[in-house]
Amino acid sequence: MKNDGFTLRKRLRSFKFAFNGIKLLITKEHNAWIHCFAAVCVIIAGFAFGISTTEWIAVTFAIGTVLAAEAVNSSIEAIADLVSPGYNEAIKRTKDLAAGAVLILAIAAAIVGLIIFVPKIIEAFG
Repeated sequence: MKNDGFTLRKRLRSFKFAFNGIKLLITKEHNAWIHCFAAVCVIIAGFAFGISTTEWIAVTFAIGTVLAAEAVNSSIEAIADLVSPGYNEAIKRTKDLAAGAVLILAIAAAIVGLIIFVPKIIEAFG
């Protein structure tokens, strides 16, 4: 990639591309819809239970990492499908590993949610 130097216009344009990537993730990637639905539920629960600033930090990082991993996974799948439209064992392995990374983060995010919300639910309804 050619480096033509720093300009504010180029940096702003790069943000435009990045926001387009977020738009594509949210509008086109079905698995991201599931993550977004879960994120909205967690945010609503956070307000309902009045979670602390530290808990908001944990929730924000959990949501952000899962969505970022889903974007990377979707990118890997898209480029892999372009490079090798037919079945290819190496491509399958690559896609499975990327999907596994998303699953690991989603499980970790769910554990964060359980640590934060289970005691609050028990206190409220127990």
